[in-house]
Amino acid sequence: MRIVISGASGLIGRALTERLRSAGDTVQTLVRRKPKESEGEIAWDPEAGVLDSSRLDGVDAVVHLAGKPIDVRWTEATKKAIRDSRVKGTSLLAQTAAQLPTRPKVFICASAVGFYGSRGDELLDEASAPGQGFLADVCRQWEEAAAPARDAGLRTVHLRSGIVLSRQGGMLARVLPRFKMGAGVVVGTGRQWMSWISLADATAAIQYAITAADLSGPVNLTTAQPVPNGEFTRTLGKILGRPTLLPFPAFAVKLLFGEMGDELLLAGQKALPKKLVASGFHFAHSDLESALRWALAH
Repeated sequence: MRIVISGASGLIGRALTERLRSAGDTVQTLVRRKPKESEGEIAWDPEAGVLDSSRLDGVDAVVHLAGKPIDVRWTEATKKAIRDSRVKGTSLLAQTAAQLPTRPKVFICASAVGFYGSRGDELLDEASAPGQGFLADVCRQWEEAAAPARDAGLRTVHLRSGIVLSRQGGMLARVLPRFKMGAGVVVGTGRQWMSWISLADATAAIQYAITAADLSGPVNLTTAQPVPNGEFTRTLGKILGRPTLLPFPAFAVKLLFGEMGDELLLAGQKALPKKLVASGFHFAHSDLESALRWALAH
């Protein structure tokens, strides 16, 4: 298969590119710098709406993973950048894919479980309504931006990802040094739910979604065993053999991180991968301890 990926330099994008190429697929990546065409790179500029559509004609799948990091202190400027990087890029790719002479069979676009907002202990699957807050609004607009692909009849998948576990990047990589020093903390009450998935399962699920004809619309990219923050903290501390006794109270989180801390660290979603399970996808790491041990070893 010939597959085009945006965000290929990110944590998931790098691993997915490697997985697909190892399986014998031809992967081309979208880049904002001068492309290395010998390495299958294609130039694009989502801010300017620039993309040579002829380079995508005849591809089998488009996997759109690009977007600005959200784990920064939010200002009005950074919030605009977070939103625009997702909405503009998705809109450009969806419109381009929809107008190709030979259109791709599937358009896969990243999203996040932040779509659901903070819902306490409520079980959330792909049929659950959108929530409230900045991240929920961004995810809703992000998914709506793929409308041109859906309207053109392309099978369109929105990957509502949870926390992707890897020591190579993401949340785990950021907290690991602190945990190794015995300074792992329970954030806030520790009762907020964390929906998670190992990097191996995340990339395997995306590879599965490329060919699984029954998968379309929102798909929760999480395991079936979300855990509270307190349990996550204790499990990681146990694996590392380090104490996790220090609290990180909610007022301190809000003081240090502002709105981002409130929505990203103190909020949570108890999201379940109903569609992936029903489709027959098999998780290699279905419990947190095995997923963390795998992530720390790779």
